Amino acid sequence: MPELIPGAYDPEAFRTQGHALVDLLARYLEEARDRKIRVLDWMEPDQQLEFWKTYDLKGRPVTSLFEDIIRLSNHMHHPRYMGHQVSPALPLTALSGLLGALVSNGMAVYEVGPSASAIEKVVVESFLKQLGFASGDGYITSGGTLANLTGLLAARRALEGADVWEEGQQEALGVMVSSEAHYCIERAVRIMGLGSRGIIRVPVDGNYRMDTGKLEAVHNEARERGIRILAVVGSAPSTATGMYDDLEAIAGFCRGKGLWFHVDGAHGGAAIFSEKYRHLLRGVNQADSVVIDGHKMMLMPVITTLLLFRDKRHAGATFSEQAQYLWEEQSEVPWHDISRKTFECTKHMMAIKYFVAMKVYGTALFEEHLNRAYDLGKAFGEIISGRKGFELFLPPDSNIVVFRYVGEGLEGSAADALNASIRQAILREGTFYVVQTRLKGRTWLRTALMNPLTTQDELHGLLDHIELQARKLVTGE
Repeated sequence: MPELIPGAYDPEAFRTQGHALVDLLARYLEEARDRKIRVLDWMEPDQQLEFWKTYDLKGRPVTSLFEDIIRLSNHMHHPRYMGHQVSPALPLTALSGLLGALVSNGMAVYEVGPSASAIEKVVVESFLKQLGFASGDGYITSGGTLANLTGLLAARRALEGADVWEEGQQEALGVMVSSEAHYCIERAVRIMGLGSRGIIRVPVDGNYRMDTGKLEAVHNEARERGIRILAVVGSAPSTATGMYDDLEAIAGFCRGKGLWFHVDGAHGGAAIFSEKYRHLLRGVNQADSVVIDGHKMMLMPVITTLLLFRDKRHAGATFSEQAQYLWEEQSEVPWHDISRKTFECTKHMMAIKYFVAMKVYGTALFEEHLNRAYDLGKAFGEIISGRKGFELFLPPDSNIVVFRYVGEGLEGSAADALNASIRQAILREGTFYVVQTRLKGRTWLRTALMNPLTTQDELHGLLDHIELQARKLVTGE
């Protein structure tokens, strides 16, 4: 039997396959940009599974496999992709990812990933400066869910008289959060062992922002039930509606009560780089911890998230196991031993994606993209408001826009059913991609305008397409 390893590691074969893949990806980018392909070639889940279970290259080059993966994936780079909150990755970051995947320095400690560890420190410091965290620290981790969980674990670790790390849970604790916050906050609370009673929901106001006027009452009611509040979470913005909580008001409340203030800025925390929109984050500089996803509004590929602390002591205190074969005895966690701060012992070289983009384009690229996306969201809100047969949920704060088709006075469950059917028809047809959500007990369509090449022409085209699908569904044409 011939040996496989020499050929598998052959530099010339890698060069040939790599050039072919880059050519393939460049063609994909061109076809997506020029609207020559559909946003999605829909296949039912069981069909997709069967396709890949029975897949066989049959002597074809590996680029045939690459091509099929691209074809059957969602095309985030298509200007008519307006679905989930995932950025169309900056092409340069894909090259950075290739570099990181091949060099594969795991970053458990400095000697395992020397350049990546130092680069991560530089990237983190640039974010700390934008936040105004002069004595802060942080790190890059694998997604907003893990980052939010870690931020709340840090809040619990910092709670006076509650050494849960050593002694286990000794009292009932809770986290106050908007009723419209991302579900990962509830998941984090449950993972922490606080149970359903530990999720203390604060109602939203008429604009679907946390009703900060009710913080005192909600806090008092939790205390009466024997629950000690360890943190308040502000959404910047909430996922379903894209509306920003009043972070300044939440900060003041937390300061007065001595509570940890955590900001889930996974989607919109990138506004710290925007002179035009950073007012939406007023008060974020008073937060104890902040989460920002690069793969949402910063053009990074999935999945790259920053968790940032105003006080650097909290960045290194959450996890405290000792592993003598990795670390020398230290009185303070050194900046370069990142795995002492994070849940992950090994992680991807995520920082190089930010670093390469910032060195080539500067942070001006982040500002330009966010400004353009948020401007487009506001413009879409105005287009919907002025168009007969459509209803806008709220004037948007961001690039997340919620609306629905109501035709000639369609209401109630009939409107819900039609909008759900419209969304399914759009998904299967593949010309556009949008999602749906439930708000006020009704079904709404929801767009997240993530692509920097999307124009107002696409927005008008989407509404035309919705009307067309509605007509087909109603008339059966």
